[in-house]
Amino acid sequence: MTLDRLVCANCSGPVSEGRCPTCRASRARLMQQQGFFASLSPTALIALVTALVACVLIARHAFA
Repeated sequence: MTLDRLVCANCSGPVSEGRCPTCRASRARLMQQQGFFASLSPTALIALVTALVACVLIARHAFA
């Protein structure tokens, strides 16, 4: 889940802005939980998967 889509139930503002203590706590917790793939955009993730599939197909063809 990305911060730009979350809305705070306490202040009704975007969590990414951190308007209230609840927003700031949620933002800090989500930042700690995010891994490498969470920071990638969906387009970059699709490109990464496509490149991986292409590498597998090339390797399969080369060693067959």
